[in-house]
Amino acid sequence: MRVVIQRVSRAEVRIAGDVVGRIQQGFCVLVGIEDADTAEDADWLAAKIAKLRVFNDSVGKMNADLAEVEGRLLVVSQFTLHAKTKKGTRPSFIRAAKPDHAVPLYEHFVQACERETGTSVATGEFGAAMEVDLVNDGPVTIWIDTKDKE
Repeated sequence: MRVVIQRVSRAEVRIAGDVVGRIQQGFCVLVGIEDADTAEDADWLAAKIAKLRVFNDSVGKMNADLAEVEGRLLVVSQFTLHAKTKKGTRPSFIRAAKPDHAVPLYEHFVQACERETGTSVATGEFGAAMEVDLVNDGPVTIWIDTKDKE
């Protein structure tokens, strides 16, 4: 699984002009799933995101996690995170998982995030054409891939 995490002061996702998910302070998490990904990857990633200390503490140092700032998550599926761009200028998405594998794993990831944070998680809709509007706070943007756990 591959994610791009953006620390936000607010974020929302719309489908056909209607807001389907909205948060204030927290993380907007774009998640891409490939065929090799497992529930264990989703669980590891959810735990990592919940404990990521990139919010300012009382002295302004990036040392607080989601719970400490009462932050929330907005999770949006994004198969384009697995784009291969080595050849030519038209990306290939061959590594992105098909819906029969990706949808259940995406749903498992959302549930794991809820379990790890103890709060409900706002989401988009898997496979839908979505518009994501956010204010990246910092800016702070972090990329994590479960196949390269750095």
